[in-house]
Formats: sequence, structure tokens, C-alpha cells
Amino acid sequence: MPKKYGVKEKDLVVTHVVNLILTGKLRSGDRLDRTEIADELGLSRVPVQEALVQLERDGVVSTRYHRGAFVERFDENAVREHHELYGVLNGIASARAAEHPTAELTDELGGVLDGLRSGPEPKGLQEGAVRFRRAVVDRYAGPRLQAAIIAATTLMPSTFWPVYFDGHGELVDLYEAELAAISGHAPEAARAACVRRAAIMGQTMVAELVRRRVIPPSHFPTVSF
Repeated sequence: MPKKYGVKEKDLVVTHVVNLILTGKLRSGDRLDRTEIADELGLSRVPVQEALVQLERDGVVSTRYHRGAFVERFDENAVREHHELYGVLNGIASARAAEHPTAELTDELGGVLDGLRSGPEPKGLQEGAVRFRRAVVDRYAGPRLQAAIIAATTLMPSTFWPVYFDGHGELVDLYEAELAAISGHAPEAARAACVRRAAIMGQTMVAELVRRRVIPPSHFPTVSF
């Protein structure tokens, strides 16, 4: 596989393993072959081991002494949990923003929302959503919170985001609600908007994985927002 310049080798391995899981090529309990992964990516085993350490920290794999690394439980509960954590963690940063908003922040978020409201293609919505989140997180989340938010996104790769936004205008509505809460000094409302939006994203990802037959059909009722 050709190397991508500017991307850490460890991150290439993480992306590769997550893609194998999300496409059903690796299932819960499957053992990861370090040598095979290194050969497939044309890397040494060092970045593979670094990636497995990160994936274990993020709850994606688990290592067993003298037995190797195995895919952790990957089902509907796991997918929803990653999104729930993402919503809660972003809610912390958003609530802080609502407690102490600045004109610079609200102006920037307003500009991003103008782009989201104009109804671009899903890719454009994805990029706008990333800018919105980054504007809040970079200003109001410390290093530990930022690290936790990044870890929560391990099973939420950017390739799925266009699926989230395709036909999901309610997500844009929740970005508007979050900005209104931040501007109105309403931290709990800002927190709630993040949690609700992440829940919708999780529900949509579950549906997509079921459609792809990566996980079995849902046994949970559909949630309305």
C-alpha cells in the first residue's frame, strides 16, 4: 500500500483496522495478526504495535498475555456507546462555551452555520460540522478532554459522515440550537444539543452497519428526536 505523506504510520494502521471492523472483515473476538497487518501496509511491526496500544486504550481491541490482540465486542451497543460518549464529551466543551461565550466564537459559528443552512452536498456538511466542533473544542476543551473526544471518534470515521448528513436536516437544526444556547448563556441547552445530535448520528450509523450486514438487525426501538 502506498504511504500517505503527512500521516503517521500508527494512524494508518488504526484506520486500516477500524475499516476492517466496519466492513465486517474483522468480527468481535477475532485475533489481529501483527505480521499480516504490517505486510499489508508495507510497514514494520513497530507502528502496528503502537496502533494496537491506542486501539486498546480506545476500547476497540483488547490484548491477552501471550495470546495477542483481539477485536472487542462490536455490536449495536458498542456503536451507540461511542456516540454517546462523543456527545457527552462535546457537551462539556459546549457548556463551557455557553458559560463564557465570546463574540469571536459566535461570529465564527454563525458563519459556519450559514454554510450549513445553504444545503451543500453531504461532504460540505461534513466539513462544516468539523469546523463547528473544532471552533468550540479548540477554545474550551483542555488537553485531557480533547484527547477523550478524539478517542471517542475512533469508531466514527470520516467516511461515514456523509451518510450521517444525507437527508438529516435535524442535525443542522441541532447545530443551530447549540449556537443559540451558547449565545444565550444556556450551558445545559448547549450540552443537550450535543447529546441529541450524537444519538442521531449513532442511530444512523447502526442502521448503515445493519444494512451492510456488519452487525445483526437492531433489537432496540427507533428513537425519535
